[in-house]
Order: sequence, then structure tokens, then C-alpha cells
Amino acid sequence: MKIKFIVNPVSGKGKQKGIEDSIKKNLDSKKYEYSVRFTERQGHAKELCKQAITDGYEAVIAVGGDGTVNEIASECIGKDTVLGIIPAGSGNGFAYHIGMKKNIKESILQLNNATIKIVDSCTANSIPFVNISGIGFDAHIANLFQNLEKRGFWNYIKLIFKEINYKAKEYTLHYDGKSKKVKAMFISSANASQYGNNFRISPKSKLDDGLIDFVIVQEMPKRMILQFLIKMENGKIENSKFVEIIQSKEMEIFSDEKIIHLDGEPKKINKSVLVKNNPKTLKILIPNE
Repeated sequence: MKIKFIVNPVSGKGKQKGIEDSIKKNLDSKKYEYSVRFTERQGHAKELCKQAITDGYEAVIAVGGDGTVNEIASECIGKDTVLGIIPAGSGNGFAYHIGMKKNIKESILQLNNATIKIVDSCTANSIPFVNISGIGFDAHIANLFQNLEKRGFWNYIKLIFKEINYKAKEYTLHYDGKSKKVKAMFISSANASQYGNNFRISPKSKLDDGLIDFVIVQEMPKRMILQFLIKMENGKIENSKFVEIIQSKEMEIFSDEKIIHLDGEPKKINKSVLVKNNPKTLKILIPNE
């Protein structure tokens, strides 16, 4: 199989340093013919993936975080080109959901025995995402996090507690012929299960069920936030009295919010966001171990 590695050299904390040597030492050269390109700016991974598809590469491997995965996946959706992932970002939610290991060497070795699986992708106002989109507090945090000089998991957690006085907002939800008003801190639209670092906002999400799990998180006392984060880490969030989960193929969310995030990348909106599941539209490499 002819594959292209697209490496984001600034994602995460630099786990991808020495990636070319690691690929050379650990990738099965009998199974894969490969080349490596490094991104130079935001949006460059998308451009490189598009060119790789034109050049006849059968798979493109994203080496970076969820933002890099999103750029590459958006070009692979609806095509025969297969998406693979080496997690090297701050969160790596999609990579960890499919079972990729945190260690770069181990994740490269996983590619040697990986199989191809066809999964769902999603859109928010026609913009693709594969992991999680959200509106409210998580989008607010994503927008601030994008501009931090120091990235990484603990800086993300610090930012959450710094913005702890964020107030719940009013939302109107249209789905399955129903209309529902809610007051929520945020609403996550989950194709996969986690934001990253095994913090699972939607533990029961499946990539191939044709559904999105809309996770509505209500306002809670500040003293409960740490306990809530622990529930996320333990995959027990559905047991929280502050959480409601609605499964649907699509939902339109109306509010006064101006920002959403798609796989952690903030985007501006007006009035509403229409989130849709697109069944069996993306081929991915799934590890067998």
C-alpha cells in the first residue's frame, strides 16, 4: 500500500520529533511504500492530503492532534483514500477512541497490522468533523485554547478552571420532528467518545451506528465540577444528574452563541448550527491490538 505521512511539527508537545527515523525503523517496508511531508501552516495538511490523493496514495496518515486529523479526514471523506492516525497532539480524542497507543513507536507498529474499517463522518453547517463538535463552554474553551502559547493537557485543564464563571445559555433543539428548549453549559455532538486524554464526554458513542450522541450538560455547582471531570475520565458521565444524552441522525441547535468547535477547532456561526451524521463515508485504519 502506498501511504503518505503528513506531520504537524507544532502540535502537542513535540512527540513527533524524530518521526522520520521512527517510521523507517518500525514501519513494515514489505507492506507499505511511504513518503513524509511536514505542514507549514494551518490548513496545509488539507492541501497536502488533497495532493496525495491526486498522486495516487492509497492512505494518508495524520501525525498530529484532532485538528490535523480533521483537515486530512475532510479530504478523505467520500473517497477510497484511507485515513490513518499517529497521535501527536494535545488531546488525540479520535485516535484514542479507535485504539491507537500514545507512544509514537507503538502506534507506528500498530499500523503494520491495522485493517480498514468504514465509519461515519459528520458535518456542522456542512463543515466536516469526525470526532466531536460542540457549542457553549467547550467551544468557548477551544477558542481560547487555540491562542495559548503553551498547549498540552494540563494547560487545557487550567483554562477550564480559569473560565469557571461561564454561565449556562438557552438553546432550542430541533430533532426527529420534535422541539425542545434547554438551558445548558454546553452541548457536545459526539461521533466518537472522547475529547482526548481518555476524557470521555460520550462513552457509548459508536463510529458506525449512523447516529450522533448529543450530550447536554447542565449548569452545576462549582464544587461538583471536579467530580464531573472524574466521571468523564472514568467513562461514567451518563450517570450524572447534570447530563442528558439524545441520539439522533441530525439536530439543529438555535441560540445566541457565535462560536462552535469542530474537532477542537473554533468556527463562527449565525443563529443556528445544523449537525448531521453521514453514515459509512470514511475509511480508516483500525489497529488490531
